Amino acid sequence: MEKQIDGEDLRHLFACTFLFHFAVYMVLPAITDVTMDALCPGQDHCSLAIYLSGVHQAVSGLGALVVTPLVGNWSDKYGRKALLSLPMTAAIIPLVVLSSGRSKPYFYAYYVVKMLTAMFCEGSMQCLTLAYVADRVCVGKRASAFGVLSGISLSGFVSGTLVARFLPTSYTFQVSASVAGFAALYMKIFLAETDGGASLADEESTLPLCSGEGEPPPKLPALRNIPASSDMIAFLRSRSVTQAYYISPTSLLIHLLN
Repeated sequence: MEKQIDGEDLRHLFACTFLFHFAVYMVLPAITDVTMDALCPGQDHCSLAIYLSGVHQAVSGLGALVVTPLVGNWSDKYGRKALLSLPMTAAIIPLVVLSSGRSKPYFYAYYVVKMLTAMFCEGSMQCLTLAYVADRVCVGKRASAFGVLSGISLSGFVSGTLVARFLPTSYTFQVSASVAGFAALYMKIFLAETDGGASLADEESTLPLCSGEGEPPPKLPALRNIPASSDMIAFLRSRSVTQAYYISPTSLLIHLLN
């Protein structure tokens, strides 16, 4: 009955996930004030901050688009835990930079490091945690486990944001870096490596974990009148949808300029 340990492994994964999101999102309420003080001290508006934020989102997003599939492929070869250490360790570096100082040189150092580490953290953490759960849970229980994992991630976001409201800015990044370091250390010590789901390949080995699943789940009725691809293309090229493509960015630009 070795598979009874899977529940404990998932609890360790959930703890790592909560601590990671708690540390990463704790700095969000404070980063706006830090950016304004570093780039545009004493000003209410800062076009440079908006420009740098847009560049950061674009570069980190495109980088995550390229890096995340590679990290997922490497995790299939080298293990989930080995690759989980990459985003959890990389997330510590920008937090340590701003915990050391919040002047303009420190902010630019944080900006560059954060943009690079975000390529490994934004998509890889979610990808690897879901893969870890899939390796430990049988098919019939995966949807529930994915839901619990998503809920814990959101609870880390909410908890980190709430705690940041009660911490001064000078301590926010220090606490965040400490929690992120503890999360990486906790993962290294307590989280067990998976076998890539090999133990779940045999249907008989999944039966103890999937009690009560002898009968197949009820199937949804077949969908009728599914729109054809030509109908969807015609809808996307319609006048109303085309106008929305231009109105949304224009309204956002007007809002930022005002």
